[in-house]
Amino acid sequence: MKSFWTQIDEERLARDELPTLSTQTCDLAHKKVSLVALCPIHTLASFEERNPKFRQKGKWEEVRRGRVEGLHLLASPTDPANNRKALVVDFGQIISLPFEYLTQRARNLGKRWRLNSPFLEHFSQAFARFFMRVGLPSSIPQFR
Repeated sequence: MKSFWTQIDEERLARDELPTLSTQTCDLAHKKVSLVALCPIHTLASFEERNPKFRQKGKWEEVRRGRVEGLHLLASPTDPANNRKALVVDFGQIISLPFEYLTQRARNLGKRWRLNSPFLEHFSQAFARFFMRVGLPSSIPQFR
């Protein structure tokens, strides 16, 4: 099985306090942005505490299949075969922080974890899909 992650910091993962970067890597590498978009990342248990409807049977499977708007599941970096240890990213709660601040913070944090390809691209696509939605005033009627 291809590894989802590299450079894991299990202590910070256990505290459920890590945001995930949503700004494209190429923009960061070439310093094309002054603000960096971040989304909160949670364990399933902590997300369920704040959102009890996700305790219902089948709800996480809907998220895994991409059928719940604004949420994206990532396999656990420590136990990818155990779906109860998966992490959920909430695209609906984006924050932006200055690039320079995050660069300095990353230096101070040291070891941190990152998604590997093609899982990184899959995450980026899910993020883009959430924002590219278009609401129409009317649509084509249903076929009957």
